[in-house]
Amino acid sequence: METQATHASFSVPSIIAIVAALASFAVGAFWGFILALIAILFGVLGMVLALSARTRGGIVSMFSIMAAVAGIIVAGIKAILWLL
Repeated sequence: METQATHASFSVPSIIAIVAALASFAVGAFWGFILALIAILFGVLGMVLALSARTRGGIVSMFSIMAAVAGIIVAGIKAILWLL
């Protein structure tokens, strides 16, 4: 019997998380906040899926969660500046 070597690939949630986290900086306060929440949700899901040997993306998911937290802070600052 021959075993086939498989390469680990990034999970879709980790890719969605990083895209949403980066996009949260490019939009207004409301959508930035929504995209940051989506990035956190998919980042946590990506980290859970990265526990599998076939899936990678744990570091990407962790980075997206940190970027999403920064995105929430930026969205808050944008909202405060909009109110002034």
